[in-house]
Amino acid sequence: MSAITLAAPTAAQPDLEAVRVARRYGSFAAVDDLSFTVERGSFFSILGPSGCGKTTLLRMIAGFQSPDAGEIRIGGQPMNGVPPNRRPVNMVFQHLALFPMMSVGENVGYGLARRGVPRADIARRVGAMLERVSLPGAEHKRVDQLSGGQKQRVAIARSLVLEPTLLLLDEPLGALDLKLREHMKIELKQLQASFGTTFVYITHDQSEALVLSDRVAVMNHGRFEQLGTPQALYYDPQTPFVAGFVGANNRVQGQALRVQGDTVELASAEGLAMHARRVGAVGAGDAVEAFVRPEVARLARSATEFADAGQPHYRGTVQSLLFDGANSAVLLHEQQTRAEFRIALPQTGQFADLRPGEDVVFGFDPQRAVCFAATPRHDD
Repeated sequence: MSAITLAAPTAAQPDLEAVRVARRYGSFAAVDDLSFTVERGSFFSILGPSGCGKTTLLRMIAGFQSPDAGEIRIGGQPMNGVPPNRRPVNMVFQHLALFPMMSVGENVGYGLARRGVPRADIARRVGAMLERVSLPGAEHKRVDQLSGGQKQRVAIARSLVLEPTLLLLDEPLGALDLKLREHMKIELKQLQASFGTTFVYITHDQSEALVLSDRVAVMNHGRFEQLGTPQALYYDPQTPFVAGFVGANNRVQGQALRVQGDTVELASAEGLAMHARRVGAVGAGDAVEAFVRPEVARLARSATEFADAGQPHYRGTVQSLLFDGANSAVLLHEQQTRAEFRIALPQTGQFADLRPGEDVVFGFDPQRAVCFAATPRHDD
């Protein structure tokens, strides 16, 4: 059976809508009253830890599971009760599920053959699709003759040749080695831009979500903690979970001493006094969590650099150097409280000879640190 035929969408109509969607297993809410939209032609990622509900949500969009409440619409059409093979979607899995006994061309044309498309049309469409994914003339190759990246492109070609409204991707890069994964992130982004098909992508890898997406939903315990652009999630997190999950961060727990406007003065559990930008409701005396990104803090040999800028600063002792090329960092302890901080290592010769045991000065602009009222934490 073929996918349902959708009425031509209007310019403002999103490709995907979820309206108060829920899925429960007994008392456990895998997806808990979610509502969101995905605009046509966009790359939308759902990012979260294992068990947060993202796979359950993707399976409901695909039609493999049904919501217990709410409605899913694709291209403006309600999908509740519509089986997977009648939905205008296709799916790419982590393990690709290519047919090893078929050639590349037969794999790509499989769905077209199942729909009864004439052979000549299949050959033409498969050839054109392989051209678009940079595999021209590969129709007669065996799947086992392909590299990991080429197999990924075949899996995507097999899905896109059916011209779905949505392409759903279930952690498709998870089985690749690091170098190939980095390469495929760029390829996926370029393919999506080239085809203009709406991609809905789930991952637990924050780098994939940030690099690939137009918008990202950070999911936790069945709900979206925050939905926005990668830049908004990174620079302006709205919950402690998002601040801690997206990107590296120094997390400081303590108590708010004073709140003036959007600035919180706090004391950490170790007794370290610091300032940070308030996010949400925070009052004097509240238990708080503050987050400082490693690249926001900076190192100096002398306190003069911070004094001249009028910024708070601290004295620390280097514990170890974490070399990772451009992402290298210094792990240090603040000298009075022994509070631990990870700080990006400047890419200048000034610190080329830095060694464990050395004393340094560090500090940060309080407006580039964020502070929230502490929330109860759950195991993810």
